[in-house]
Amino acid sequence: MSRIQHGYPRRIICLTEETTEALYAIGADDLLVGVSGFTVRPRRARKEKATVSTYLDANIEKILELKPDLVIAWSDLQAGICAELIRAGVEVLCFNHRSVAGILSMLVRLGALIGRGGDMQKLVDELELACERASKRGAARRLKPRVYFEEWYDPLISGICWVSEIIELCGGHDVFAENRHSQDAKGRIIADHRRVIERRPDIMLASWCGKMFKPERVLAREGWEEIPAIQDREMHEIHSSVILQPGPAALSEGLNQVLAIFDRWEAAALKTI
Repeated sequence: MSRIQHGYPRRIICLTEETTEALYAIGADDLLVGVSGFTVRPRRARKEKATVSTYLDANIEKILELKPDLVIAWSDLQAGICAELIRAGVEVLCFNHRSVAGILSMLVRLGALIGRGGDMQKLVDELELACERASKRGAARRLKPRVYFEEWYDPLISGICWVSEIIELCGGHDVFAENRHSQDAKGRIIADHRRVIERRPDIMLASWCGKMFKPERVLAREGWEEIPAIQDREMHEIHSSVILQPGPAALSEGLNQVLAIFDRWEAAALKTI
């Protein structure tokens, strides 16, 4: 019997975490035969499934041995892997979303692709409700923080689109919001550190793309002692697995962490008025 029944793939490999997380969330993890070695959501995925890739590299031979019906990737960063798999005769789907709306759209399409549209829609509805609640909370703020999100430290890289949108949903002002429309990280590089000083963020959010945030690096930057966020020690790490994956985690745990940070900052700021 064909491994594809009724047109739906039954042996899927996910090269990034967000699609793995989504399939587990709706109980469709039985379709997965391989995952990224960077997968931490859920943690059991790497124990239960074969690990076939990092982020920029993949074990093509291992993937072929697993005989996938479909390999799912994300963005131009994995274009080389996709091309190699396609040349080897593997069917590949590469999502390329970078916004909150794009995350939700990706989930809807993923659900339809595997014949589980109804189950996935329930997850999407929950995430949309979380966004609506955050937006209402953000709109009601008496004080709205100016926020600097740092995705990398050398060179400085500001937040990708969905992160910037989450900041705004939660009632903050992303001080480098103009950078979020860049297709790649190069367009979000802040070449001159003084630009951050000039924009005087009240809060710094850091997610160093898989590396632990080190506040001492920030405190050592020349002139940064002038920044309110540094003066008030409003430097907060959000793990990259929570906020830098364009999937459910960003719109659930990521959203909640940003809300909590803004709530604490606002409560403290209001006491000084």
